[in-house]
Amino acid sequence: MDYDLILVLGIVIGVLTIPAILSAFLDGSAPRVATIAAVISGGMIVYAVYNAPGGYEVSDLPNVFTSVVAGFVR
Repeated sequence: MDYDLILVLGIVIGVLTIPAILSAFLDGSAPRVATIAAVISGGMIVYAVYNAPGGYEVSDLPNVFTSVVAGFVR
């Protein structure tokens, strides 16, 4: 699997866990599934950042997102 794809999936999963965690707290229940998703997301991001040749910088993220989306559109 491509490190760019792992990074983008990790970020997307991480962003999607925020509403799930907030919803669980507002309902008064424990956010078990959202917490597991957040841990998986963090693991994916750390794995991609440490194993990608040259690493990533914050300024690289827009180009990474567009290249991953363009790979799926083609």
